Amino acid sequence: MKQLILAAAMLFISASTFAQTQTWKADVAHSKVGFTISHLVVSEVEGKFSDFSATITTDETGKLQKVEAVIKTASVNTDNEARDKHLKSDDFFSAEKFPELTFVSKSIKASGKNGYKVTGDLTMHGVTKTVTLDTKYNGQVKDPWGNVKSGWVATTSLNRFDYGLSWSKAIETGGLVVGKDVDISLKLEFGLQK
Repeated sequence: MKQLILAAAMLFISASTFAQTQTWKADVAHSKVGFTISHLVVSEVEGKFSDFSATITTDETGKLQKVEAVIKTASVNTDNEARDKHLKSDDFFSAEKFPELTFVSKSIKASGKNGYKVTGDLTMHGVTKTVTLDTKYNGQVKDPWGNVKSGWVATTSLNRFDYGLSWSKAIETGGLVVGKDVDISLKLEFGLQK
């Protein structure tokens, strides 16, 4: 009898914990997935992806539990049609063969005030590598229509050569036309799902 009561209590606690989990989806209209890369060593080019989705899960206290994102590679936009076409080609993203770039978190650790180190698998161009996002929680508010929103900023850097995006040409000073290291900047607004 004691075991039955204990099992029932554990089931109740598990169900309560599950019920208190909150799911948030990115509000794409108020979010940006951007990147910066060096050009000819002396300058930087910025770009973004316009087609993406992201979901986060928090516990009942608002603590971040899980992060997942999908980015459509064909939506890359650097405000230059010829360059964007090149980026979608097999020299870079191979957008037809690899239409999605994905991120799935594996571990999340608190870091400073309102911060997290979000470590997960980033898959791009058919290659999966572990990366860590330096993430900051900007808080949550209720908008004028009664929707609960939260704001997040995340950054990381990666070597595009690690993912097989290795096209480039050398310039006379020995540097590359397009740099190896890419700085990623995510500015995301999420809406609480009801």
